Parts: sequence; C-alpha cells; structure tokens
Amino acid sequence: MIYLDFAAATPVHPKVLEAMLPYFSENFYNPSAPYLPAKHLRGEYEMKKAALAQTIGAKSPDLVITAGATESINLAFTVLENYPDAEALILSTEHASVRESARHFAKTVGEIAVDSTGLIDLKDLVAKITDQAVLISVAIANNELGTIQPLSEIAEIIRRTREKRLSSGNLTPLYLHSDASQAASLLDLSVARLGVDLLTLNSAKVYGPKGIGALYISRGVKLSPISYGGGQEMGLRSGTENVPLLMGFAEASVRAKSHVSASRKKYEKYNQLFRQILTEKSLVTPKFLGNKKHQLANFCPICFDGLDAERLIFKLEDRGILLSTGAACAASKGQKSHVLSAIGLTDSEITGSLRVTFGELNTEEQIREAASVIAEVANQEAKRIGLVSGEVVLKESHDTELGQEISTEFSQDQGVAHV
Repeated sequence: MIYLDFAAATPVHPKVLEAMLPYFSENFYNPSAPYLPAKHLRGEYEMKKAALAQTIGAKSPDLVITAGATESINLAFTVLENYPDAEALILSTEHASVRESARHFAKTVGEIAVDSTGLIDLKDLVAKITDQAVLISVAIANNELGTIQPLSEIAEIIRRTREKRLSSGNLTPLYLHSDASQAASLLDLSVARLGVDLLTLNSAKVYGPKGIGALYISRGVKLSPISYGGGQEMGLRSGTENVPLLMGFAEASVRAKSHVSASRKKYEKYNQLFRQILTEKSLVTPKFLGNKKHQLANFCPICFDGLDAERLIFKLEDRGILLSTGAACAASKGQKSHVLSAIGLTDSEITGSLRVTFGELNTEEQIREAASVIAEVANQEAKRIGLVSGEVVLKESHDTELGQEISTEFSQDQGVAHV
C-alpha cells in the first residue's frame, strides 16, 4: 500500500507513542488531585505544555489545550461574542470549521478573494475591512492546495487598521486568527513573527495522536468557554486534562520542529520527481494546482480535466494507492470543493481533481511507482470515455505550467512565503 493522503491524517510516530504509553497505565492520575503522585503528574503536564508552546515561540499560559483543531477554531471565534455587531472576515478557501464558526458567531461574514493559485488578494482584504470587523481568519497553509499565505503582511495591514481606528476614536478591536494545522510540520512557526493574536494547532497533522489540539491566545484577547465544568485550562476548557495525548502532542510537535528543514528538502525532491513522471506518462496533460513558489513542499494537488476523480480513487485503491479528492470532511459528503471553486476551476476541472500529499512513510521508490500507476489509471479512464484515442490527445487541461523547476521560497524571518 502507498499512502498519499498525509494532509488528512498522519500515523503516530513510534517515539510519540512511546512517550504516551506510561500515562495510560502506571502514571494514570488526575493532575488536579491533591496527593503527591498527582502533583508530580501536574508538574510533568505543565512541563510538556510549555515545550509545546515553545515550538511556536509562546509560553504555557498562552495555550489552551483542546480536543482538536475544530474545537480550537470554535473557541477562537468566541471573541466575537463580546461585540454584538461584529463582522468576521475569512479567506474564501478556509476549512469548513472556520466557515461554520464564522457563520455561527459573527453577525455578518465577509469572504476575502484569492487568485487562481489560492494566494490571498491583499487589496481585497483592505477593501473589505469595515469598522465593524473584529476577527480576520486566514490559514497559514490551505488544506487542499497547500498554498502558503503571507501572514506577516496580513498582520501589518491589521496593525495599520488598528492605528487608524484609534486615531478616529473607534475602539473596536481587530484580531488575526490563523489555522496552522497543515503548516506546523513544514514551516518554522513563531507567533511573534507571524503577528497573530490566535493560532490553531493540530496534533493529528504532525504525527501525533488524534483528538487533541491547542489554541494560542495572545494576552488581552478575551474568549468565552464553549464547555463548562471544573474550570480547567484557565476556565476556557473544562474537563479532566488528557495527559497521555498532551504528552504525545508535545513530543510530536518538538520532533516536527527539529525536522522542518530536512522534511522540506525531502518532499521537494519527491514533488519534483512525482510531477516529472506523471507529466511524461500521462496522455491527458495534468494541471498542477496551487502556487509552486508559495506551497507546502509535500503538497501536489492535480487536475485531469474531463476525468472523474472519484472513479480514479476507487481504481487506484484497487492498485494499492490511497489518496483523496480534497478535504476528507467534504469528500465524505460528496460535496464540490469550495476551495477549487474559489480559485476559478470549472466544474469539469473540479470533478477531475486529486489531492496528493507526501509524508514520512513514503520512499522515493513509492513516489516513482505511484506516479506511474496514477498516469496509467488516468490513461485507461481517458481512453474509456474517448478523451484520448491511442496516443493522440484530443483534449488537454490548460495552464499546466509544466517543465519548470519546483521551488519553494520560504522566509526564515516570517515562516511563510514571500509575496
């Protein structure tokens, strides 16, 4: 089996599992209990939470531990409850959890446009910030395209807007939230350099356990709890702390941060090799989606215009290759991707789109095999429906940008791509 859907889920790394195991058995205590073993456990919990916070340049009190990225995002959007007429601005390609949270908590929601590669239109952002805007949410890297957004530039726009508001007597705050779920294992993140007020983290994307995440909260930002009880996590997330998962989450995040550079180089090599083989062997010219200069190195979303990606996925699974058409939550409902619609793809192009994402389980041999098999299966489908005849291509995708060197330009200062 060749797994190529690491944007959906990553396996728990053996060292992460090893770090978790003692806390399921001999060290099982409730960290809020009064006796000495529990107090020792509390100390270990806080130490690991601090290590997790340090991976983004924060401190332990700045983090609230949650049950995953979706809960973190919902919690972040509670900042809007303090302002009855609050408007939220979100990128048009944001994950469903951001879109639904915005609709639930904001009085009005505006969407910021992106270009054909999924990169934010900064002029559109500036034009859409109203006096009632309280929260702007832009993921560092998109979950379907891998497009990396210029967070520091967005933060600077927000800073200037705040100054203008103060000078005019408008005391309405303006906050920046970002979902770093896809980015944490491939970008060196720092909340100070990014300029965010709220940052969502997700263990399941960094080879940690599922069911745990975190929300970074800048000092002065007031949120409201979405669950009530014993008042754990500074009163924002009641419930007994999940010590084993926190141990795993911290271990995975520290490990991911230490491997950022090596992982990026490996995936850039895989990506270039995959594109080259797929292009050479496909009868229908593949269209590679996203922005190559501003894209996570392990992302290679592709489109075979005129083919049915769902059929391709089933046939590829029969050949031992697992991948998806996009976000798992949307694909499972059979919904058309709003991300691909936002970048201007036609219905035919959306129907023919696949999301390929590489990960630690992959080898160069697997990449070669996967690219060859995907091309073979796509060719078979193209012939079956009459899209190609023999070796003659009757219909091609447009705008392929093939034959160019794959390069990802990262800023060591910002942790995001330059625009």
